[in-house]
Amino acid sequence: MATGIYDKEKELTRQVTREVEQAVQGVEVLALELVGRERFRVYIDHPSGVDLALCERVSGVLRGYSDSYSVEVSSPGLERPLRTPAHFARQVGRPVALKTAEEIGGKTKFRGEVLAADDRSVRVAAGAEPVEIPYDAIVRANLIDTEGA
Repeated sequence: MATGIYDKEKELTRQVTREVEQAVQGVEVLALELVGRERFRVYIDHPSGVDLALCERVSGVLRGYSDSYSVEVSSPGLERPLRTPAHFARQVGRPVALKTAEEIGGKTKFRGEVLAADDRSVRVAAGAEPVEIPYDAIVRANLIDTEGA
């Protein structure tokens, strides 16, 4: 995926997050992923959980995007997407998979345990030495489901 796509995804994420979180109390937009040129998927969470009725409410809020996109609304699932410093901070000690737009230490894909997360970056035990990954470099990140392994 080209960097321009990631920029488009980030802009859509900002717009959709603002609209959804203002319209549906308690909903947190965890992530938005472009899954095609004309389709995006929004992952949401809520303190009471995510059910079909909540997904339908959020879909209704996003109806304005239907001229340009097919929109899917989903619960986070076991492999919960991670995008913000707060998301990573809540997952210290848990295994994650990350993808970056640019190489860091010669790699763009990382798998390992979250060691620490601050306002600027996440530290991951991915190999012999821990890797510091700035949030701005991350284009995809999610928990790794070790329960089903």
